[in-house]
Amino acid sequence: KVILPGVLRMLEPKSGERVLDLACGQGFFSVAFAQSGAEVVAVDASAELIRHAKRHQNIMYHVASAHNIPFVKSGSIDAVALIMAIQNIDDVPAMLKECMRVLKPKGRMIIVMNHPTFRVPKGSSWGFDAEKKVQYRRVDQYLSEAKVKIQTHPGDAPEDYTISFHRPLQFYFKVLAKTGFAVSRLEEWISH
Repeated sequence: KVILPGVLRMLEPKSGERVLDLACGQGFFSVAFAQSGAEVVAVDASAELIRHAKRHQNIMYHVASAHNIPFVKSGSIDAVALIMAIQNIDDVPAMLKECMRVLKPKGRMIIVMNHPTFRVPKGSSWGFDAEKKVQYRRVDQYLSEAKVKIQTHPGDAPEDYTISFHRPLQFYFKVLAKTGFAVSRLEEWISH
């Protein structure tokens, strides 16, 4: 209700275009891009997620790291989508360099992420001001970069975890500029 309509509105995938769905997960956005008529190349580091995604036909799925996609020809992609995944990618500069390599000269990229100001893994929390009767978000470590283990199933199977990276907005803007990208638009979406 929030992310899919926003992504489709901003990315505007069209028939005849090639779209790279990077860190595609189970292929939810890949299917939406394909339904627009675009040719979709979908990549994820998880073989299990790609196995689930492959139930969708007419999409080229690959298991690969986001910063190493040699099977995608240089200058062959019209648009790259990176949806809710940048906070799980270790080497962001290498990933953006690879995106720049595969994009056509006037190609475009959309990145959707948890807002790093308010979602700091193990560095932010909810609070309640009883006097004002308002709930608020407490942020303790916004400017500090962090690599954090997040338990995949809280309260169950503590050995199952994923890695999340917290980086302030300035990190993303600096690395985008360094790899040749220009930020032409920024939107902050709120939950429905």
